Order: sequence, then C-alpha cells, then structure tokens
Amino acid sequence: MLNTAIKALVWTVVMLLSAPVFSSSPEEGEPVDVTEMIMHHIKDAHEWHILTYTDDNDGKQHVSIHLPIILIDNGLKVFSSKRLYHEESPIQITNAEGEKDHYYLNSELGYAVYHETIYKLNENGELDFDEAGHVISAKPYDFSITKHVFTLLFSSVLLIFLLKIAVKTYKRDGMHPPKGLARFIEPIVIFVRDDIARTNIGEAKYEKYMPYLLTAFFFIWINNMLGLVPIFPGGANLTGDISFTLSLAAITLLITVFSGNKHYWGHIFATPGVPFWLLPIMIPVEIVGIFAKPFALMVRLFANITAGHIIILSLTGIIFTFGSAAWAGLSIPMSLFLLILKLLVAFLQAFIFTMLSALFIGGAVAEEH
Repeated sequence: MLNTAIKALVWTVVMLLSAPVFSSSPEEGEPVDVTEMIMHHIKDAHEWHILTYTDDNDGKQHVSIHLPIILIDNGLKVFSSKRLYHEESPIQITNAEGEKDHYYLNSELGYAVYHETIYKLNENGELDFDEAGHVISAKPYDFSITKHVFTLLFSSVLLIFLLKIAVKTYKRDGMHPPKGLARFIEPIVIFVRDDIARTNIGEAKYEKYMPYLLTAFFFIWINNMLGLVPIFPGGANLTGDISFTLSLAAITLLITVFSGNKHYWGHIFATPGVPFWLLPIMIPVEIVGIFAKPFALMVRLFANITAGHIIILSLTGIIFTFGSAAWAGLSIPMSLFLLILKLLVAFLQAFIFTMLSALFIGGAVAEEH
C-alpha cells in the first residue's frame, strides 16, 4: 500500500513538472521553444493561462482566466482581457531582433497588447514601430489586475485569514499552550522577535518595528510558497517580479531613513574620525550606501526566486529540446530535488530579507557608544 502511494506521488510530480511544457506546446511536428515556455511561466500577464489542449478537430483550445484591464486614457476604461487576446487574430510581425513575433489588438477598443504591455493604436488601427523594430506607440496608464496583482491580493487575504485563526486561539484560551495553527505560528513569531528584531535593533526599541518585520517575513514566505506553483500550470511568480521586491525594499528604506537618529545622520554627513578635507568624498559615498542596501535587498530576493524557477523549468525542457523521453530519467529526479530544496529557500529568503531589514533599521536607531 505504501509503495503504491509513493509511486502515485512520484508520477503525479512527473506529470505536473512536465505540464508547463505541454500547456504551451506548438503545432505537432514543430520543436518546443523552451525559452518562450520559461518566460511565459515567470512573467506577469493580463490573462491567467492555465493550459492548451487539442480538440477533436485538431484545433488548439486555450483554457484561461480573463482578468480585468483597467486603463486611464481620456477617462476610466475597464474591460476584459479576452477582448484583447481572443476577439481578433494576432498580427504577425518581425521584432527588433529579426525574429518572427506577434501582438494582439482590438480595433474597436483602440488598444493592442505586445509582450504584456498595452499600447494605443494609430489612426490606421496598428502599432507604430521605429526602424529598429521597437514599438513607439503611446501607452495609456495601466492599472490592470494582472495575475501578479491578483496573487498579491489573494496572498494578503490568505495571510490575514490564517493569522486571525491563530489570534482567536489565544483569545479563547490564552492561559494554555496554543493549539492548531497557533502552535505552528508561535515559534516563528518568537524566532523573529528574539533572533531577528531584538538581536539587530536592540532591547529598547525592537518592539516598535515588530509589526513590519513580522508582516514582511510572513508575506514573503507565503508568496514564496505560492511561487512554487509557477512550476505547475496556472501559477504566478510574484516574488520573482522585481517590481514586488522593489516595493518591499522601498518600504525598508523609508522606515530606515525616517527612523534615523542624529547619530545615524551625523555618521553620514560628518563621519567621526575622518579629516575635514575628506568629507566631500565620504558624504557622497555614504549617501550612495543608503540606497545600495535596499537595492541589494531587492535584487537578492528577485534573483534567487527567479533563478530557481528557471533552473527547474529548464531541466524539464531538456526532454523536449532533445526530443527523447530518456532524458526524463535525469531531468525529472533533479527537478524534484530542486523543488524540495526550494521549500527551504522559500523560508531562507524570507529570513534573509527580514534579518537585513532589521539590521539596517538597527543601524539607524543605534545610540552613540
């Protein structure tokens, strides 16, 4: 019975790891573009593509969730992404690299979507390109609910829901050891408090920053876990989106800057022990350091999460690149190993971001010794 369950689990993982390639396969007989498949699964999009299958008439059928497009262009305009992607046939073009490409448009709406960026059509109902093949058409202000935005909202609601369950446990019976979900969350909260906040910020001031540090840790962790889904059909790679990591790093920067005491700013504009004539050199260096720290936070989280997805999808794509199922004996076990390893990375990246944020804040609020 146990062996049967293990075999079923292994085959399920094999099918799921292979599913992204199948879901974006080209016409029969054509080679699979592994690069396009990988980029399709890690980039943001205005529709949530689940899979593609061949119907009884050998036609390609797409299963997608059509997300709302919200534009500000001479007023507010809201419509379904289906009207851009599927109401008219794609326009075939040659891109700036000299490769065959395409974009979708809707003549009635007056917009087109090219590489998930929405542009306005010209008077002839087309996009404008320069001599090098780059789009030069005007863009409206895009506030659409993309799949990354939807994932952001979903993870926020999910996190609030889970933490409220834990809080209710303490409200009902705070005199006894926690039960259920609270038993799992309490050690993590204590870990963030004692090993991250208290250690890096100090006993006197750490409590003020605990709400942000806990929120950052759990928010990054839960999105890293949800981010494992892009390996399967229909996932969203939120923490691998640099705009997401930029926003988190910017919040850390603002908290650090506005929490800085006179000792912190004095160290930047009048570095102790430095000769007066060196200050014109040291001050710009210190100011660059203020922005370099959150920049490193942004890039570290983005690069580690995105690289993990690319490696796993690349290993799966080897099977179709060489056109031999024999490669599955190598690529699938390696992909499975990396997938399990990413469970650790999901926690580790949340810890590193939170710890470095606490370290930067601690340096800003530290008193002069």
